[in-house]
Amino acid sequence: MKVTVGIDIGGSTTKIVGFDEEKNLIHPMLVKATDPLTSVYGAFGKFTLENGLSISNIDKVMITGVGSTYIKDSIYGLKCIHVQEFKSVGLGGLYLSKLKRAAIVSMGTGTSITYGDFTDGAYSFEYLGGTGVGGGTVSGLASKLFGIGSTASVVELAKDGDVEKVDLQIKDIAKKDFGLPGNMTAANFGKVDDLATRSDLAAGLLNLVFETVAVMARFAAKSCGVSDIVLTGNLTRIPQCVEKFKELETLFPERFIIPENSQFATVIGAALLADM
Repeated sequence: MKVTVGIDIGGSTTKIVGFDEEKNLIHPMLVKATDPLTSVYGAFGKFTLENGLSISNIDKVMITGVGSTYIKDSIYGLKCIHVQEFKSVGLGGLYLSKLKRAAIVSMGTGTSITYGDFTDGAYSFEYLGGTGVGGGTVSGLASKLFGIGSTASVVELAKDGDVEKVDLQIKDIAKKDFGLPGNMTAANFGKVDDLATRSDLAAGLLNLVFETVAVMARFAAKSCGVSDIVLTGNLTRIPQCVEKFKELETLFPERFIIPENSQFATVIGAALLADM
């Protein structure tokens, strides 16, 4: 069996996935480490071991991500083909969502947005921009607000939080119908109650990130004439993310889609680029 491997090397995590000759997806994996090189070699070793693969089974290694610059030529003697991250994001998003046109959002440490198109029988991708607001915002601010840097801990803390004790909403400033839903945010952290708890602040922090990403994604989608927005990246696995974007779908005409394996979209796209 010959396998094409995709590797997405981030600042602190590496994701790895494979496709066999029949284009069947081999279970994606994620490995955390303190530096990119340790992360990528650990991920590669774990992936091959747990899937019963040997080096001779690997046909191609497609590599992307900010940490991919640390890999010059090869891994375990296998030549690495570097591919652009925005193309990997776009292709992975279209593959997982089964759409032909969409704005694909990658929510990682920061957030990037790519337009993907397969309407004329050929793929085209365009990087639309992004924002520095993302998972790094959550962990960085949480370390100062709560003394915790783990996103998982912030998510747990936010479960019992109430954003109405933190965010200024339309209903707080409009005494009559303003043409906008009363629970729409007017200013993130614009109404921090003196009695707001750590949980309330954590909920407000997550809300700030997701709403910022949503607005950026809407603007980007409008610029390329699509209404489907595919959400990918690690933050999509947060329960509050799913809840928030479901809520936003009731406020806006765009459709927010979080496909299965959304956190692995970029690395899946990188592997699929082997055939392009």
